[in-house]
Amino acid sequence: MNKSLIVQLTIIFIITQALGLIVAGLFIQNDLKAQLLTGDSEDVLNSVGLIVWIIIFSGILLVMIKFLREKTLYYILKVIESLAIFGTSYLIFSVIIYTLTSNGIAADIAGIGLAVVLVGLRILFSGNVALRNVTSVFATAGAGALIGVSLGVLPVVVLLVLLAAYDFIAVFKTKHMVQLAKTVTSKNLSFTYALPTPSHQFELGTGDLVMPLVFASSVLAAMQPVHQFPYSIIPSIAVLAASYVGLVLTLDYVSKREGTALPALPPQTILMLLTFGALKLIGF
Repeated sequence: MNKSLIVQLTIIFIITQALGLIVAGLFIQNDLKAQLLTGDSEDVLNSVGLIVWIIIFSGILLVMIKFLREKTLYYILKVIESLAIFGTSYLIFSVIIYTLTSNGIAADIAGIGLAVVLVGLRILFSGNVALRNVTSVFATAGAGALIGVSLGVLPVVVLLVLLAAYDFIAVFKTKHMVQLAKTVTSKNLSFTYALPTPSHQFELGTGDLVMPLVFASSVLAAMQPVHQFPYSIIPSIAVLAASYVGLVLTLDYVSKREGTALPALPPQTILMLLTFGALKLIGF
């Protein structure tokens, strides 16, 4: 097992998921949710809508990769990256500041200002791998927490299964996910985490950390009315621990076979669902 790789994964995983769960808790506390396809957070159609959107977006990216010039493609992807960083970091900064001050205007102004600073730093130091990981943490924590608290547990489970199947097909059958990953990593964009080792720089997609956080945040929202803290957070932590095991197993396999592409979400999904099912059996 590559110790350097596992240590980096562990640090990034803990920071991302801890921040995400804190933000999810604040979203729940302040009753903040995203308006998805339908107005009902328990509607499975929301899951179908999200997976359709992901497939369409992937298709658009593939078309751009095939037909656009390198510079044009880079600038478009940088705009998408900047918007993603701005939106997610604004959510995180503003909800934290609002919770501390109870001042909505101050929270909005400060949230916008801090988000602009983060985006500006990312643009100025676009080649900095550490900063890329920082912005990936913000993007993952903000998006995962918001989607998670906006969906019920059943729709999230459906979304996880659909995405795991899509991930498997996209890597092993159509192989278009491999092409997308190569394009993103070659341009040092904040859609993956960089895990450099002396022999090779491994790349971990933000989706492999977003989806466990979505599940954990949804479970947290479901548990809070039923159990008091700290019992309410136990199922979320257990789900995240299961996803971590799936990530470690995947990265360990890939690290011994450099150049091999392996989707992490299918084993993560299996382990998370088994863990959640066991928790339900014992009364959570």
